Amino acid sequence: MQSKFSKYEFTVLSIVLVSYFMTVLDVSVVITALPKIQTDLHLSTANLTWVQNAYTIIFGGLLLLGGRLGDIAGRKRIFNLGLIIFGLGSLLVGLANNTIWLIIARGFQGAGAAALAPFILALLMDSIPIGEKRIRAVADYGAVAGIGASLGLVIGGLFASLLSWRYAFFVNVPIAIGMFIWSTKVVRSSKSQKGSFDGLGSVLSLIGMISLVYGILLLSDRASAWYWIGLAIVLLALFVWREAKVKQPIMPLRVFKNSERTGSYLARLLFLGAMMAFWFFITQFLQEVYGFSPLMAGLGFFPMTIANFISALQVSKLTAKFGNGMTLVFGLSLTIIGMFWLSFVGNGSNYILAIALPMILIGAGQGAALSPLTTAGIAQIDAQDAGAASGIVNVAHQVGGSLGLTILVVLSTFFAGSSDLVSRTDWALRGGVIFLILALLLTFIMIVPKKG
Repeated sequence: MQSKFSKYEFTVLSIVLVSYFMTVLDVSVVITALPKIQTDLHLSTANLTWVQNAYTIIFGGLLLLGGRLGDIAGRKRIFNLGLIIFGLGSLLVGLANNTIWLIIARGFQGAGAAALAPFILALLMDSIPIGEKRIRAVADYGAVAGIGASLGLVIGGLFASLLSWRYAFFVNVPIAIGMFIWSTKVVRSSKSQKGSFDGLGSVLSLIGMISLVYGILLLSDRASAWYWIGLAIVLLALFVWREAKVKQPIMPLRVFKNSERTGSYLARLLFLGAMMAFWFFITQFLQEVYGFSPLMAGLGFFPMTIANFISALQVSKLTAKFGNGMTLVFGLSLTIIGMFWLSFVGNGSNYILAIALPMILIGAGQGAALSPLTTAGIAQIDAQDAGAASGIVNVAHQVGGSLGLTILVVLSTFFAGSSDLVSRTDWALRGGVIFLILALLLTFIMIVPKKG
């Protein structure tokens, strides 16, 4: 008989899932809305890319800092601060009337998301005990990661086509206010850790992560990208050296001593790289090749969203029967088959056969994979390091998406040229298949042996 959540546990889980959905949604909601944003604000192509990049850079750059800050200052306090910043940033994005305003506001949103994301998962770990309840809660968390990204494409297209792209951001404001009031009244404060804050480590990680994400984003078209990536490598190497020496690190290296956790971070990098390329290229393909409107392109992802939702609901049962590692193997295998099938979309088949059917496999695979990846990423973690581990899970999620997408854009352009979207889509998805196969191999080597 399944254990039921207590009233408090259910309330915290609801706050966690709604807040996480809000941050995940904002990564993808802008994709189908970008053409309308460009038209309304008369943005150049270069400036348009920064509408997404400003959010990604600040989000990725501040994640480690935000994760450790909550461990020391108290997770509820930082979580609520993140809600305020994210809600205000969303309001400013919706009100933007020029390029600079829009880009700065998107960066402000990213800062709020960086404060929220590590503690969304840490709050779940604080409030729900290890066991069947924790497995079910993490499964729900993983489901939101996939469904939120897919649904964001639909919502972005819906507002862009029927109302205004601004409403896709305005809707976050009342949600953030409601979450803040709810969290203030309900969520119990975690104990703050005593000790000093590693200021130098914070600066090294912040500048290093921003340099890495920025360099990755420039990689496809600028030689200067390698200078930024080189700077990032130096700074992050100094950061690791610093973390090994300091008494109060913002990223305790002991988090990586567990091979299951380390394997999950690497596999998540690869998985998100493949998935980000899938969302990016198929969204363009539906609009430019099939002639879909932004709304129809968003709705075109519905088969995946539904399959993701159904699959995610079964994760706790699959995990209980087969273990966390083998459930992850199952999810990755389905995603590989679906992605490989979809990589022949350029052959001219219709939407149902070429896109909808493989999307069902990809959605089912994603629903079955993200929760086990999250579970492995926080496996056997001490309470004092929960925020740091959660931050690393989110760093892998964000950096994996940016790095993977950039690599696959470069790969597809190399093989197909810059003007042939159909061939580039095929090649990018085939590269995504390789990423997923590598993630599957890592799972067999580092996660499955843990018998979980």
